Amino acid sequence: MGNAKSLLLSLIEGLDADKIDKAHATLLNELTRKNIIKQRKNVYKFDSDYRAGRLDIALNGTGYLETFGYENKKDLIIESKHLGGGAKGDIVIVKRLFSEEGRAKAKVVFIVQKGFSTYVGVCKNINGTAIVQNIKTDAVIAVAASQKSLKQLPQDTLLKIDSAAGVIKEVLGVLGDVTVDEKISLSLYNKEELFSAEAENEAKSHGSVVDKSFYPNRLDLTHLPFCTIDPNNAKDFDDAIYFDGKNYTVYIAIADVSEYVYPFGFIDKEAKSRGFSIYFPHKSIPMLPRFLSENICSLKPNEDRLVFGFKIVLDKITLEPKNEELFEGIIHSKKRYTYEFVDRFISGKSKAEECTDKEILSWLLPLFELTSKLKAKRLTHAFNFHSDEIRINLDEAQNIISTTVEEETPSHALIEDCMLLANKAAAKRIKQGIFRTHEPPSFEKIEKLLDDLSLIGIEAKFNPDIPALIRDIQAQANEIGLLAEVDKLIIKSQKQARYTPENKGHFGLGFAAYSHFTSPIRRYSDLILHRLLKAQIKNEVKTAKFQLENIVNECENLSELEREADKVAWDFADRKFARYAAQNIGKCFICKVTELGKIKVATLDDELKGARIFLIDDNVELFEKVSVQIVRSDIASARITGKIIKRLD
Repeated sequence: MGNAKSLLLSLIEGLDADKIDKAHATLLNELTRKNIIKQRKNVYKFDSDYRAGRLDIALNGTGYLETFGYENKKDLIIESKHLGGGAKGDIVIVKRLFSEEGRAKAKVVFIVQKGFSTYVGVCKNINGTAIVQNIKTDAVIAVAASQKSLKQLPQDTLLKIDSAAGVIKEVLGVLGDVTVDEKISLSLYNKEELFSAEAENEAKSHGSVVDKSFYPNRLDLTHLPFCTIDPNNAKDFDDAIYFDGKNYTVYIAIADVSEYVYPFGFIDKEAKSRGFSIYFPHKSIPMLPRFLSENICSLKPNEDRLVFGFKIVLDKITLEPKNEELFEGIIHSKKRYTYEFVDRFISGKSKAEECTDKEILSWLLPLFELTSKLKAKRLTHAFNFHSDEIRINLDEAQNIISTTVEEETPSHALIEDCMLLANKAAAKRIKQGIFRTHEPPSFEKIEKLLDDLSLIGIEAKFNPDIPALIRDIQAQANEIGLLAEVDKLIIKSQKQARYTPENKGHFGLGFAAYSHFTSPIRRYSDLILHRLLKAQIKNEVKTAKFQLENIVNECENLSELEREADKVAWDFADRKFARYAAQNIGKCFICKVTELGKIKVATLDDELKGARIFLIDDNVELFEKVSVQIVRSDIASARITGKIIKRLD
């Protein structure tokens, strides 16, 4: 997906013929033949009548083109008769339709890439005819299967279907089976849980024990009392820390995945196509085979492990790094802590003398004091958002039983600021590669934010100093008890963070340069950066140059895969909420109105929290508390509909 997009972006600015990737030659020839792009001298460029972008389709069938490469341009409207077979998520090229009045319109003339390589359809028998409906759009899907074979399937059978050929790739199960939800969510974005036999065998070939005598050139840090701090249910530990308080030195040791995952190997190919691990409430879908991610790559306690990390010496007064040493090393983690334990220790509820790990705990509290200072300094020119993250909890049958509001705790903050130190240090070392970029919001987005805020009584005047403006908004929101809700609006007004080959800074964190270095077990971006940095410190110029050859496409692709991984997790949560709502039709729940677009949305704010409920009411106010009656819940589309029974504010 990223490859096609990167080509189209190049064609907007103009693409030199000598820079054309062989993989793009066929598409380029087709676009030239259709006169969509023109060749002038040695440069290919879009004809001015055409635009490329991603297709979105509203519930009423009207299409909208999210245009590539034209900052602050409004989406083009595409009437249903001009969709040209395009579906939601497709990358398409449109021809603009000019009219004297009204919003700019267009028609689809070329589908570059299908948004979804697979559909999920539900098989229904209606009046003796078997049909398969797309669970997202309700549209009937043409399936390469006979009526006879379809009628043999149970009612509401779920099918994974190849979107191009209409071939049934897999029978997922039936809609009534609660455990089918994860299969649906994965199939919607064509994600696989299992690895190939070749990748699994390659993972097992590395064994499960590190013999440090085999690595005489690595920095031996096994004598230092490193520890890991992770969630209670974590199985892969990709970062360990140690603090030398006397010398004000922070060690951040990261699992050395690149030692085990070779470029173009079986594991590498699958990890690259996955991009990220996916996290459900009850399990993870890892980026790497578990034999690596939960074994030899994982920084388990009381085991020697290979690491790639930073030794960062800080100035005691300014807190600025005095020295940042990148090293390949070996550690022997002394303890695996949970966030909950460290929080108890920081708060004084668990005393060091009551624990067996006095050596570690003796430096953990001073490190917390240091990271607290680092955070306070960082927030003078960055943001601290308070939006609540909802975690759903499932029973053994995979039904939702409760939700938990996850808030940042002292232990989370400690680890976060250690990781930020390493990520910043890594970004400083590269001029081109893979940066984590977050650009400032557009003027139009800020204007829209201020308009929305005025509806709830927050009057903030535009300030070109955006961080100062946001702090003013947050202060007003805090006064009226809507800080978390307003923070969500502020986040919505921001541009999405993404991966780029050049440094463009990180606006949200207030960093001049930033990258992802600390999670190579679950993010392929970090693995790329590790490889680039290893080539740099070993002065392997040709290797570094080779790794950068396709870096533009890599960054585009990873940005897409990251969003897909998030969407899989969100879709799964929506399905669990939809099943809960289906069992509570007619019942009323306390909700808060959270969206006021063409479709009004309220968010469940009762004993359970977080479910999105689409309202059939029009007269609502942003953030007002209401009692909503569940009218309908469609498990297939994971969509809950409700109506307001009572206003509670």
